[in-house]
Amino acid sequence: MPDQVDKVLAQWAAAAPAVDVSPMAVMSRLFRLGKRVEKEMARRFRDHGLQEGEFDLLATLYRAGPPCALTPQQLVQAILLSSAAMTHRLDRLEAAGFVRREANPDDRRSVVVVLTAAGQAALLGALGDYLDVMESFLAPLDTAGRAQLAGLLKTMLLHPDGDGGVL
Repeated sequence: MPDQVDKVLAQWAAAAPAVDVSPMAVMSRLFRLGKRVEKEMARRFRDHGLQEGEFDLLATLYRAGPPCALTPQQLVQAILLSSAAMTHRLDRLEAAGFVRREANPDDRRSVVVVLTAAGQAALLGALGDYLDVMESFLAPLDTAGRAQLAGLLKTMLLHPDGDGGVL
């Protein structure tokens, strides 16, 4: 069954038959799928009073294991944000009661960001919806198809030019 990308590719074939637009067959579908996933994820996160980046930060703290605390610099490195953007995100999460800043017991000159019980509850509440969205988009694929797609995407991301130097 043709999709929108097939229509675009046919238009390109008619308009510029000498141009190889075959990369669009994959990349346009990735872009479209990514936008659909982002839109649905944003809706689900809003239901939990979160934005995607806030969910990522809470998840990073949670995955660090007890006591679910990291320095702001560790968070910057894990999430790949600027210090200013991290400060802004932490301010919002702290105002919501999802994290708190405490003196760093290992370095009195710095703080650690600690996941609160409310933050853990928000994270775990959103996690179910997060996984449900992923599952809904992967539903057309069987286990073998999922493994194959994951492997192919990993190969692309691990290629020296796969990330264009970003991330």
